[in-house]
Amino acid sequence: MPKINVFIENIYADFNLNDVLVQNNAIKIANYIFDDENIMSESCLAGYNYKTVDFDIVFVNNEEIQRINKEYRKKDSPTDVITFAMFADSKEDERFILEGSISLGEIIVSLDKIKEQSEENFVSFNDELYFIISHGILHLLGFDHLTQQDYEFMVETQNKAKAVINDKI
Repeated sequence: MPKINVFIENIYADFNLNDVLVQNNAIKIANYIFDDENIMSESCLAGYNYKTVDFDIVFVNNEEIQRINKEYRKKDSPTDVITFAMFADSKEDERFILEGSISLGEIIVSLDKIKEQSEENFVSFNDELYFIISHGILHLLGFDHLTQQDYEFMVETQNKAKAVINDKI
């Protein structure tokens, strides 16, 4: 199991999060996912030797994620999460492992959207937050949800990973 480093940046000044708690829980989620041999054998990391994996989580508001969504995805609306999967989206001959460390990329999360969705789905803010963080981690590992089967796999994995935070597994 690699060492997992998660770097948190909350640029949403009006929304106060316990960054250390979120960081620790994101690491728990990542450890759960990395511990599943079936998932990892299908991930972008399969076949690579590494000791450390890094990724960033940046928290923003709806206005900022809408700007990013419009610029990079040509969609002029806010969304809950956008993932920039540097390692997974690179060609195999352009994937870099420096001193045993892989930088997976960045997960950008709209805290406004998380709050909205938690209320719409009748779940706690934290449950929605960790559900979305696990979604971003799966994208960083090269998974997508273009087919119904892929979508179901991702949602099932997200629910299981989120349950780790609540010690329900």
